[in-house]
Amino acid sequence: MTPKFEARLTERYSDLSGALRAAADHLARNPVELATRTLRSIARESGISPAAFSRLARALGYEGIEALRDEMRGRIEQRANGFAGRAERLHNDPKNREAGGFLEAHFAACQGNLRSFIDTVDRGELERAVERLGAARKVLLLGSLGSTGVVEYLSYMANFCADNWALASRSGASLGSGLVGLGPEDALIIVTKPPFSDRAIRATRLARDQGVYVVLITDTLECPALKYASARFIVPTGSQHFYSSYVTTVFLVECLIGMLVSRSGPAARGRIAEVEAANRVLAEVWDL
Repeated sequence: MTPKFEARLTERYSDLSGALRAAADHLARNPVELATRTLRSIARESGISPAAFSRLARALGYEGIEALRDEMRGRIEQRANGFAGRAERLHNDPKNREAGGFLEAHFAACQGNLRSFIDTVDRGELERAVERLGAARKVLLLGSLGSTGVVEYLSYMANFCADNWALASRSGASLGSGLVGLGPEDALIIVTKPPFSDRAIRATRLARDQGVYVVLITDTLECPALKYASARFIVPTGSQHFYSSYVTTVFLVECLIGMLVSRSGPAARGRIAEVEAANRVLAEVWDL
């Protein structure tokens, strides 16, 4: 993943001079300007010298101001090119209509996403997240829009081995009622991807303010909730599809539960057997 402007700026902001901080603050507030206007016009209206913007680009690790400008243009194009635009591209590429064409392309993309995640995931952070989730008094789960199904699947798996995991705002319950009373002994897992759900971002901030351990799963460094999270996992989602791929996200949540069970005591493993037995008594599963 190519580092984004925001990520580089966050990492190096404290080392910047006053002039470079002023230039950085201006670009952070007005990213469209650099992508669409000349450096001279930006300097004239902002009162910041063109040289400051050029030095800022190099200080952040870019080859020059044009490399930073290209990144800003890419961001704008990506935002403008929503699901409808991707669907149009998907339709217009004749390879996707060939037998197996889309199948092979999507498979290759998902393979690449998984490989990228395995190569870049912070294993120490994953270990710490599993430990904290295993020790939590209560674990609340939240996913909105396209992430809803993944969080429901996570809850389904977790409830086999634990009775303290719950979906937030399920069956009409308010999100606020689930967050009230949570504190440092508790955890919140949030899955959110563009287009971001406003309630997910606000819930992350509220939970952080209450001292809750927040695990955030997203697919971009531009996610507004990242700054409120205790543990952060960026999952690749690119594909030929018009919608973001959730294959790597599902892989990650399965890893979380698998690692928890691998470290669990007899009570958790016994609960899994009890849940299976109860499902059979209630005829919830077809027993061959």
